[in-house]
Amino acid sequence: MKFLRLLLFPFAIIYDLVTTIRNFFFDVGVFKQTSFKIPVIIVGNLSVGGTGKTPQIEYLIRLLKNNFKTAVLSRGYKRKTEGFVLLNETHSAEDVGDEPLQYFKKFKDINVAVDANRVAGISNLIVDKSPELVLLDDAYQHRKVKGSFYILLTKYDDLFTDDFLLPTGSLRESRRGAKRADVILVTKCPTNLTEASKNSINQKLKEYNTNIFFTAISYDDKTSGNKNILVDNLNNYEVLLITGIANPTPLLSFLNEKKVNYKHLKFSDHHHFTDKEIESIKKEYISLKTSKKLILTTEKDFVRLETSIDKISYLGIQTSFLEKQEVFDSIIKTHIKQNQRC
Repeated sequence: MKFLRLLLFPFAIIYDLVTTIRNFFFDVGVFKQTSFKIPVIIVGNLSVGGTGKTPQIEYLIRLLKNNFKTAVLSRGYKRKTEGFVLLNETHSAEDVGDEPLQYFKKFKDINVAVDANRVAGISNLIVDKSPELVLLDDAYQHRKVKGSFYILLTKYDDLFTDDFLLPTGSLRESRRGAKRADVILVTKCPTNLTEASKNSINQKLKEYNTNIFFTAISYDDKTSGNKNILVDNLNNYEVLLITGIANPTPLLSFLNEKKVNYKHLKFSDHHHFTDKEIESIKKEYISLKTSKKLILTTEKDFVRLETSIDKISYLGIQTSFLEKQEVFDSIIKTHIKQNQRC
């Protein structure tokens, strides 16, 4: 695989040229960018794959929703609908995508919409719901919207500074794109991250931004859904684990630390489960001989599976800051207050 990626290096050079020219045209005004009279906070990354955007959006929702009328806009990856859709109780993950549906189900006091055309999506939200701010999910490369604030995520064990452009590496654009960020969050750090490791990462990132924060993923202390079981008691169960996310490794490591006995059925990110796959999962569950058994999945997968598998539970996650959480919160809230121009 590594040799194949090296063979594709010339295509990465072409890709770099195309994306660099595109970004330059946006920077100098050849390509139009649309700005809005309300704060638009963009959360994204330079690389493909899971860097923790969903828990970071949820962190921002929790931080802001009680003080500001908040809306979230996503493209609704792999949805079957088209155009602008404002989520309501009738929508399924197939209609609007799993992440937007997760936000909608979890936070009843915000508005959630999907639209591949982010400019149109924000405009429709403003007309229909008059939000005081919009959180734009996974839109760092969507240059047609000029965000008021950019949050760039990069994974602790896969920093964008150590990566290369597609198809040789996993970067969607050059590392230079990191300079558009107002803050950089290093995500999925170990909770015992040493000062030496932080200093090393800061050295790698400081040429792009000095507002650098370190975050980790923290798991809920009990499962939700069909069964509410304390995580510390999961080792008493035989678990059938279903994942359809970009990187299930942190979850597997967490379960291993808890000495959970599980069988893992892994599917691709945002996977739409077929009837045949659902039946296969149910048969796998029935085949577990113990009476103390559990079908466990991620929260994002749960919104795609809960209507098909009634005996399924999920383990929720949240973003937690290793340090300087108050500084980050203050930066975000100050920005919003200073950019409310309606």
